[in-house]
Amino acid sequence: MGLNSAPASEKMQKCLYGFNGIKRYWDKTNDVFAAKILPGEYYVTVHDEAITTVLGSCVSACIRDKVTGVGGMNHFMLPIHRSMSEEEVASMSNAARYGNFAMEKMINDILTHGGVRKNLEVKIFGGGRVLQNMQSLDVGNGNINFVRDYISTEKLMLVGEDVGDVFPRKVIYFPKTGKVRVKKLRQMHNNTIIERETSYSSSIEQKPIESGDIELF
Repeated sequence: MGLNSAPASEKMQKCLYGFNGIKRYWDKTNDVFAAKILPGEYYVTVHDEAITTVLGSCVSACIRDKVTGVGGMNHFMLPIHRSMSEEEVASMSNAARYGNFAMEKMINDILTHGGVRKNLEVKIFGGGRVLQNMQSLDVGNGNINFVRDYISTEKLMLVGEDVGDVFPRKVIYFPKTGKVRVKKLRQMHNNTIIERETSYSSSIEQKPIESGDIELF
């Protein structure tokens, strides 16, 4: 579905600086322009538009300033090594830097564009057990544990979640209102989700985030 499907009266507003590489399109079902993010990406907007992604073992945090409506969504997982034990996966201590980076980078952009930290509210999604090729490691649960711990440590307001289980999810987030639509994909017609997340997992495992790259509050 391309931009030609949008009504003549609708015009896509310019995205914020740094997000030109994110695919945006007219979502005819929801009557709104939408930004589609892939594993490792995030998107922040000040406009009345949607952000959408499909999650397997990855997690997304949907964060907005409930007063101004500026908000964003990310899509990430923590680097998992095949040699890690189940206990190490549960604690994620060695990989937490990557998760911090994914969360802080988006939050910083929200604050830069008018968000106020005390007004932030968070909803989290994903973390399904879908990467069967990871042997017995519950990658999704490790991602869930990390994002919950992060929200608690940073004293952010968690107002909703749909995490865990064994199904991928399609998530559509509307930052202006905070509304989220979630569809569990109980039947997959191809392996696109698993292939994307497996490729993403391999890439971050080979090139981890260095501690110096993280700007913490």
